[in-house]
Amino acid sequence: MALGFVRPARPEDADEIARIQLATWRTAYRGMVPAHVLAELTEADLAAGWTEAITAAPTPQHRVLVAMEQNETASWLVGFTASGPADEQALAPEEPPLAEGVAAVTELLVEPRWGRRGHGSRLLAASVDTWRTDGFSAAVAWAYDGDQATRKFLGGAGWEPDGAARALDVEDMLVPQLRLHVALG
Repeated sequence: MALGFVRPARPEDADEIARIQLATWRTAYRGMVPAHVLAELTEADLAAGWTEAITAAPTPQHRVLVAMEQNETASWLVGFTASGPADEQALAPEEPPLAEGVAAVTELLVEPRWGRRGHGSRLLAASVDTWRTDGFSAAVAWAYDGDQATRKFLGGAGWEPDGAARALDVEDMLVPQLRLHVALG
């Protein structure tokens, strides 16, 4: 019987987080992001960023959590989430800063082959627990307009569009995003 749980990321998780991020992005964002951009990403570059996020977070409220699946003899890292206080990256163009007490999800991914096993829900629930502990009253997350899986997943957990939108300029291709939010009350 397989079990799942969430724990804080450790520096030794960075390579696996990077592998999952790259594999998931190349699957989920195919057709939304130029193929050559996805092809040029490397696990080594992503891992360096995750090592820094885990070991040198800008504040104690910036966290990387990992989803694990285990059976009687082994465990596997199958997904992760990163979040922290909402900053300029959480804003739409020309939007004023968000109110104090808003957390921002910067990434929430479960490797596709481990999907539909509750890992995303566990990651989200663990994140909500840490946000509440840190005194956050709301959270926001950006989703690609064409990423129906993320929008459906967050929508099923009570997240709704808040009216903010932006388009990322990826190699001269505009990739529209919309922002979702949820109150943590």
